[in-house]
Amino acid sequence: MLGYIVRRLGILVVILLGSSFILYNLAAISTNPLEQLLLSGAENVDFLIAQLTLELRLDLPPPLRYFIWLEGVLGAFTGSFDLGATREGQLVVSELAMAVPITVRLVLASTILAIILGISVGVVSALRQYSRFDYSTTFVAFLMFSLPVFWVAVLLKEYIAISFNNFLSQPNMSLTWIFIFSSVVAVFWAGIISGNRIRVVTVFGVALFVTAILLYLLDATDWFLAPRLGIFVIVLLSIGIAFAVTQLSMGIDNRNALYAALSVAAFGAVSYFPLNMLFDDVTGFSGFALIGLGFVVVSGLIGLAFARIDRGPIVRTTSITGLVVYLLISYDQYLQVWYDYIRFGSVSYRPIPTVGQTNSLLQFEENVTYWIRSLDVLVHLILPTMALTLISFAGYIRYSRGTMLEVLNQDYIRTARAKGLNERTVVMRHAFQNTMIPITTIMVVDFAGVIGGAIITERVFGWTGMGTLFNKAITTYDLNLLMGVFLVTGFLAVFANLVADLLYSFLDPRIRVGAGK
Repeated sequence: MLGYIVRRLGILVVILLGSSFILYNLAAISTNPLEQLLLSGAENVDFLIAQLTLELRLDLPPPLRYFIWLEGVLGAFTGSFDLGATREGQLVVSELAMAVPITVRLVLASTILAIILGISVGVVSALRQYSRFDYSTTFVAFLMFSLPVFWVAVLLKEYIAISFNNFLSQPNMSLTWIFIFSSVVAVFWAGIISGNRIRVVTVFGVALFVTAILLYLLDATDWFLAPRLGIFVIVLLSIGIAFAVTQLSMGIDNRNALYAALSVAAFGAVSYFPLNMLFDDVTGFSGFALIGLGFVVVSGLIGLAFARIDRGPIVRTTSITGLVVYLLISYDQYLQVWYDYIRFGSVSYRPIPTVGQTNSLLQFEENVTYWIRSLDVLVHLILPTMALTLISFAGYIRYSRGTMLEVLNQDYIRTARAKGLNERTVVMRHAFQNTMIPITTIMVVDFAGVIGGAIITERVFGWTGMGTLFNKAITTYDLNLLMGVFLVTGFLAVFANLVADLLYSFLDPRIRVGAGK
């Protein structure tokens, strides 16, 4: 395996060098940095041309200039890494250092959500082929495929941000609005839980009633102004998480795994108030992550205490349960600081922004804690994340549904069922793992591609990421900036191919390198 990785890395380096050489020369030949000076008519135009020619080494042919640029790139191995300067005199490295984290923040959450939701919905749709749920998800997937992201972004600005901000100024819901929203939710649940007509009508009625009562109570208690979950809701949700994770991981018939997961849920309930006290002292993400790591480690140890011969699966089950429970408690902490956040003068009860990466005026407020700062980052992520997720997850629905249907018709699936294995084992252990093989290619390419920047999304929401840098490099004929953006995106693209190959060997033992030799 090590030899295979080394060979693949060598090939990827050659590909990256070749593609960068071609791009550099094509971009250099197609643009003339002196064009604006030649047309300016300035009195000292000759001096300016000579100065720019010396600065950009325009006296040398493009192939030689490429190797000068490459020398700066290879300086990373000697401590003199240099990508040159932009047309505005800024270091390309500095521009990339500011843009890459912004782009990662913008697209990472949306990509992960699209993958999780898309694959989950696609697999369930395949398992319930030709049901109401299948027809509904197929319709939604094709609808999302056809929608341009800028149009979706504008709708989200109007109906999610502006409308919700207006609602917070007078957070009172009319009975008509409660009925309409509850009806939409009821239709959603009736579509998911299919069956005969009586069952669908029953589900619709129950969902309508429960949603209407819940919205009425939330409105009566001003929950939208000062929301929180509280210990009782945390306990109920933690128990549900324990059952769900156990069912997906090992099946609730495995009592050791179920009891271990429920013990983690109990541990989360007991830790609720101590964690809230620890959260008050958190000043940065490292502290938050460290507490979470400790919580997950303890959850894994709980699983180890319940394990017998199946230690690995049970520890995995409890660790995942612990992670989700910890995130749930963290979510409650964000809800607790919500009221303090929206009361700031820089927010003024309009917390969902339509543009920008953060609220720059928040730094001038008093008593701004880590939780308020990170909440500000999160609310700025809501709209762009929703826009990118809605557009992206439709593709994962179609790919995962089609692949799962193909796998379910294979002979080894029929054999597994004939052996008497339960449906959960057949689907999760045999079918799902093979379904992930072709989807892996799409996943790794998406992770690499999104770092290149969502140009339209960044423009609509006023973010300055890799997409903005790429657009700027193209429109201003900035060769150094263009090559800097390419270096990041190109490296991630070729590295994603290597990761895909390694994941193939992990998912399918038949294609592992060296197998059978």
